[in-house]
Amino acid sequence: MKFIFGPVASRRFGTSLGIDLSPDTKQCNFDCLYCELAPAQTISSYTKVYTPQEIVEELEVSLKEHPNTEVITLTANGEPSLYPHLDELIKKIDLIKNDKQTLILTNSATLSNEKTYQSLLNLDQVKLSLDAVSTEVFRKIDRPHEDIDLSRLVQSVISFSKEYTGRLFIEVLFVKELNDTKEEIQAINTVLEKVNCERIDLGTIDRPPAYQIEGISYERLFEISHQFNPALPIHIASRKSVTSKPSSYTQEEIINTLDKRPLTRVDIELLFDEESIKLFDYLLKKDILSSKNISNMEFFIPSSNQQRKRKK
Repeated sequence: MKFIFGPVASRRFGTSLGIDLSPDTKQCNFDCLYCELAPAQTISSYTKVYTPQEIVEELEVSLKEHPNTEVITLTANGEPSLYPHLDELIKKIDLIKNDKQTLILTNSATLSNEKTYQSLLNLDQVKLSLDAVSTEVFRKIDRPHEDIDLSRLVQSVISFSKEYTGRLFIEVLFVKELNDTKEEIQAINTVLEKVNCERIDLGTIDRPPAYQIEGISYERLFEISHQFNPALPIHIASRKSVTSKPSSYTQEEIINTLDKRPLTRVDIELLFDEESIKLFDYLLKKDILSSKNISNMEFFIPSSNQQRKRKK
């Protein structure tokens, strides 16, 4: 297979068949410091393009081989939304996908293009990246093509979130000493308060990056999550950089922590020591805590506060 890979089991998106729209070379309008691909000159359009028919023919074969696929994910060695026949491709996939969902993983920059904007509205799921909202930090971390205007990008994300009727996810990837400052986090929070989305994933570097930079620890991500508006649907996506030992929590501390930031069972097992986990399970059994399914993931929250968390 040239274009299709997987299926890949994703905890965030389900069992996915990936479609690489640029299988031969990196074609991207960003040259992100954290990218696992080698550094490359940024572009504003693809120079190597395959037809939608070539891609869909492979997809049909893969779907027959992997009938339990839940999601068909558009991605690339670079930026998938730069693919010039995106609208035609989405329509062709819709004709053969049956009950599968379509998803794109995009850096958000092409949303300012009306044609691309309209194409993405036709997908079942969209994941937008938003690593920075101040120009200096944005240029340092994402190293965008010179044609990209950050203010237009941010406004397009906000506008898209209000018009889009599918499942929208936002991802913020943190790099040590770049976008993890109090000022940048607050600026990102201000933008996200204007965005309607199902989930906001906070992550960090999990793979060897293109440049000599560092990610941050899970504990630091947890601290950062508390700097966002508690009503935002925050989820800590990265867990590979855990450095400290689990801590002891009282009943009040557990309730207060989950009130400010709902956590998954995996989060709890990373943060809580053995006795605190037992106390958590007791509170759950007594219905003082409740579980809540958000985007196929189980989060825990105080039962008295079930309605406070904002959902699209």
